[in-house]
Amino acid sequence: MQIDFSGITPYDCYKLMASLIVPRPIALVTTMDDAGVVNAAPFSMFNMLGEDPPILMLSMTDGPDGRPKDTAANILAHRQFVVHLADEAIAEQMHRCGESVPPEVSEVSMVGFTTLPSSAVVPPRIAEAPVAFECELHEYLKTASRHIFIGKILMLHARDDLIDIGNFHINLKDYFPVARFGASFYIRTRERFVLAEAGAGSETFDKLA
Repeated sequence: MQIDFSGITPYDCYKLMASLIVPRPIALVTTMDDAGVVNAAPFSMFNMLGEDPPILMLSMTDGPDGRPKDTAANILAHRQFVVHLADEAIAEQMHRCGESVPPEVSEVSMVGFTTLPSSAVVPPRIAEAPVAFECELHEYLKTASRHIFIGKILMLHARDDLIDIGNFHINLKDYFPVARFGASFYIRTRERFVLAEAGAGSETFDKLA
């Protein structure tokens, strides 16, 4: 079959893309408002974009009232945010951070996360997350339906056993992030396989682990 995207609604485009372009990593993002309330929200329209400069991308819609969500409003106002990767241990808390709550309610406190001071930005990071990237806003794009934030990574925090600091190899055998698989489905990343090198410069699981 073939589907002409110019002939279907944006919502149908979303359903097809969000359920076929999977699995997607999940960014659990902390920001802070003018009153000092720490907001946390998960986004699966997220990925890395490049390494020089080190940049990543977040994409989000407006809220049901047509105004920017707390995360978008805080990034636009203060240009700083922290992106965390969620693993199996915090998956349920991450998911609960997606609930709709008033701006004065901190999802971090609501789900029982612990915060730690960041090193280069004002919003704190979540202690329970295995990975946290402190970011400043590098570029902002607005489409008809979405706010798209490109963040420049300033600082990385990781669980102590996750990175060999001597060669920056990642201990993937003990890293179990969860991913979005369309609708409310998530997947684990425990079942893995290795493919032979396809060419110079390619890396296998064994090399990274």
